[in-house]
Amino acid sequence: MDYQRLAALMFPQELKTPEEYEALFPVRNLPEGAKITRMAPSPTGFMHLGNLFGAIVDERLAHLSGGKFILRIEDTDLKRQVPGAVELITRVFGQYGLNIDEGVTSDGEIGEYGPYYQRQRAPIYQAFAKKLVLEGKAYPCFCTEQDLENMRNLQEQRHENPGYYGEYAVHRDMDVDTVEQLIKEGKPFVVRFRSTGDPDKTVTIDDQIKGKISVPENNQDFVLLKSDGIPTYHFAHVVDDHLMRTSVVVRGEEWLSTLNWHIQLFGALGFKMPKFAHTSHMMKVDGDKKRKLSKRKDPEASLDFYRTEGYPPESVKEYLMTVINSNFEDWRIANPTAPLETFPFSLKKMSVSGTLFDMDKFRDVSKNVIARMSAEEVYDRVVDWAQEFDQDLYNCLTRDPDYAKSILAIGRGGKKPRKDLALWSEVKDYLSFFYDELFNPDYTMPENVAKEDVARILADYGDIYNPEVDMTEWFNAICQYSGTIGFASSTKEYKQNPEQFRGSPGDTSMVLRVAVCGRQNSPDLFSCMQILGADKVKARLQEALNKLN
Repeated sequence: MDYQRLAALMFPQELKTPEEYEALFPVRNLPEGAKITRMAPSPTGFMHLGNLFGAIVDERLAHLSGGKFILRIEDTDLKRQVPGAVELITRVFGQYGLNIDEGVTSDGEIGEYGPYYQRQRAPIYQAFAKKLVLEGKAYPCFCTEQDLENMRNLQEQRHENPGYYGEYAVHRDMDVDTVEQLIKEGKPFVVRFRSTGDPDKTVTIDDQIKGKISVPENNQDFVLLKSDGIPTYHFAHVVDDHLMRTSVVVRGEEWLSTLNWHIQLFGALGFKMPKFAHTSHMMKVDGDKKRKLSKRKDPEASLDFYRTEGYPPESVKEYLMTVINSNFEDWRIANPTAPLETFPFSLKKMSVSGTLFDMDKFRDVSKNVIARMSAEEVYDRVVDWAQEFDQDLYNCLTRDPDYAKSILAIGRGGKKPRKDLALWSEVKDYLSFFYDELFNPDYTMPENVAKEDVARILADYGDIYNPEVDMTEWFNAICQYSGTIGFASSTKEYKQNPEQFRGSPGDTSMVLRVAVCGRQNSPDLFSCMQILGADKVKARLQEALNKLN
């Protein structure tokens, strides 16, 4: 076979040599142990939790080792591209604090190993495909879609493995004259890899997460370049990861099925193979079974879900860290206020089997994250969210920012901050009783307090309430008043002999809470009354009394 002539027919255009590209993209001068990682999403307009999961692993792996984190766009499939998808990807990276060192950014491309859009790298892939043709490791295939469909049907009838291999690789040994004639006739062709693998043999790698993995050798003559000269993912990833000097490829375990393709390609091209780290699927409990989290079935699979619901990006990252590394939760307990970036992340602590997504646990993590924020930070975040998703809440909060911040400051700070909020969409209900236009009271009083006692408390308390005292004096006044109406004057006294009293100081407080806040569960009642002011407190007491009567 005249491979020189074959290569010239297949690649008549002028191309750089692989050696020239090796010189253009030299081995990086980085400290020993520094890792080069990359995230390479397709611009489909959908960013899912798995994308973020992998990106966090990539970013932590690179930056904790003093390496580089690259964002590359895999735009080889035009049919799947969505306008604005790249902007979505860079926005998500910004929102989640995933600082890239090279690649595509909201302001363009940065770095010396680009371009970072795969379609713009077409001549690079063609140069390396030509190299394989010259070495007898690749060839043109003129099969039509109908030819391939007929092949698949025949394989199905014969109960044989599907694919282009063995006797089905009909163009594998086509002579150069026939190739030349077909090209002159304008017949489109793809470039296929000439596999020499034996599926009865295995090849083993040491995966950075799963340990030793053995897979059958590949015998498929898979496509390297499509008929338009654009590569498949499989070929592009191998060439790009080599030239960008990627040292660790982090990707989902769904790629294990074609791992043998990639191993074979790295070897055929003479490239040093990067280390692989295959992450486990994220699972969800569905009834009495577990299944893979689905972007079609599960809204929580989409990162847009967290944005529209109002979960802070920090909460999503923090929760994912509990999934990514088994020791993160213990570290967080020991370091409650430490930045996430100081956690000693390790691939060795990642699960080798499916990781479980737990929304209840996620909410608890988010409550802890928000509890660590200042009132000013919470206010700014909620206002930003509400401006896009809840105009009524936005109007309330921005009408008097200081008033809103005083509400959000209740129970915030200290060793045991309140943990009322898990997401920004809960803020409206949380503080609704502070705004008349949002106030929708539920006057359900404690069951153990008689109706006449409720009426008496509501009628009396307006004259007793003194907004000038501190919290201790305020509660002492409630205790003292409770003793005058047949209630115990202290909680201790009530617990010792509950049958002797009509109620406790806590019951008195609950009646007041329901009247003033319109609910049995609210932030600290003293603080709520202070913020609402004496006139509003007394008006609420009267409204509740009117409703009771």
